[in-house]
Amino acid sequence: MSFDDKVLSFQRAIDRAARRFRRGAAPLRADKRLLIVQIDGLSRSVLEQALKTHHMPFLSRLLKRHGYRIEPMSVGLPTSTPAFQMAAMYGVRTDIPGFHYYDRDRRTDIHFPCSGHAAYVENKLAAGRRGILQGGSAYGCVFTGGAHNNLFSFASLTRPSGRGVLAALSPFVVVAWVFGKNVMLTINELAHAMVRFIRDPAGARRDSHWLNIKIGISVWVREFFTMAVSRDLYAGTPAVYVNYLDYDVSAHAFGPRSRPARESLRSIDRAIHRLWRVLRRVPEHRYDLYILADHGQAGCTPYRELCDGERLERQIFNTFLQPAREAQSDGQPGLVQGIRERRQATTELFQHFLNYVEEDFFRRQDPEAHEQDGVRVISAGPNAFLYVVDAAAPLDADAVELRFPGLPQAISSSPGVGFVLVRSADGPLCFWQGKRYRLSAAEPGPFSRRADVDVVVNDIANLMRMPSAGDLVIYGTGVPAQQVSFIPEYGAHAGPSHDEMHTFIVCDADVKLPGPIVHPTQLYEHFIRYQQM
Repeated sequence: MSFDDKVLSFQRAIDRAARRFRRGAAPLRADKRLLIVQIDGLSRSVLEQALKTHHMPFLSRLLKRHGYRIEPMSVGLPTSTPAFQMAAMYGVRTDIPGFHYYDRDRRTDIHFPCSGHAAYVENKLAAGRRGILQGGSAYGCVFTGGAHNNLFSFASLTRPSGRGVLAALSPFVVVAWVFGKNVMLTINELAHAMVRFIRDPAGARRDSHWLNIKIGISVWVREFFTMAVSRDLYAGTPAVYVNYLDYDVSAHAFGPRSRPARESLRSIDRAIHRLWRVLRRVPEHRYDLYILADHGQAGCTPYRELCDGERLERQIFNTFLQPAREAQSDGQPGLVQGIRERRQATTELFQHFLNYVEEDFFRRQDPEAHEQDGVRVISAGPNAFLYVVDAAAPLDADAVELRFPGLPQAISSSPGVGFVLVRSADGPLCFWQGKRYRLSAAEPGPFSRRADVDVVVNDIANLMRMPSAGDLVIYGTGVPAQQVSFIPEYGAHAGPSHDEMHTFIVCDADVKLPGPIVHPTQLYEHFIRYQQM
């Protein structure tokens, strides 16, 4: 028995004694319980590579020796954590077009690291629906799923009810052990970093960002999540959802197949092994274990590296909108009137995408967005949105053409841009390399060589039905010979590339899943049954 297990056993004895002293013995439960482990950002192709190269040895054994199987899953668009978790936790076909977008009802942005934004979206889209985690726990998620204990979830990060924090901190023995253990692990990482610096100062400086991620996410957050979930499993918590962030953060910063990303998978694999050992010790709780990924990532080039440091949200005004407006007004000043800030949202210490930390995220109230004369452009990853903010409803292709003649074609022909989407009465129009396509399986445009062309076209149609998607939706997918992200990152998601869309779910061979899984709402119909048992 490891020292972690001894600490958990001691804490379990304390919990049991306190419970009996206050309320009597815990009620017996014969129904099955639910544990979902999410590996944030891991595509099926990278998972298969990790299994072959022994970066996830325990998961490999789970599949080969313990009667588990892996099933393919397509996650829909956008390929992002908020969209996936809203669909899987509540069964909602979401109006969440990206990680950062403009909400026409509030007339302001939704940006999930910002104070109250995830809670607002959860209350708006999931109102009246039962979540799959009712009475359970959620760790590191965007939404709560109805969990009683929802630590480090965006929806409760800045205004927690108190239940999540108290439930997580009440096991003082576990917390003390995790704190002490993480201090020792941090010292060990810093000592290794010092040795690397002495041997290779230049290389150590390049690795400093990875060291920050490794200590902050892979040591402190992952260790705390693993111990907290272990305690939940010993206590028989009916539903637990833990989202391990290590891989996603590393892949954003260094690329989805980079050495840091592969190393993070080893750490997550060890954490899953520890949870598996706990499940084996409490067979009376009858947990079903699921391991899944909410989306994948694609390697990418930052837009600014292709455009001399220019931001897309500024380039659109400087190159396309300002010259057009000046021409229409006979040389009079056009759109350039300065930025009108529409909100004063508070940014948070715990944000999902740490690549902003090296930018000026905390110094600017409105990162990756620019607005002039009623037009707002938001860069959200490999996707960007252009909104006419004085319009009460999304504009269709005819209205866009009336206001901005030739704009979709021009943007789609510019360096660093793949394709541009616009609504029409007959479905989305796609502009790619200056050509217009009425996007369908018969006219797939940039997706003509995709084996999953039907799925891609259908998902794009669903995306463009979202009221909160931009009047123009711009993607860096489809740029010749590469993929581009409009924010500074080397791994990206939100787009329709194969690696972003196609992930996996691992479960016991005896579990009957809906299939084929082409949207995470199908997971809700499966997981909600655990609430009804």
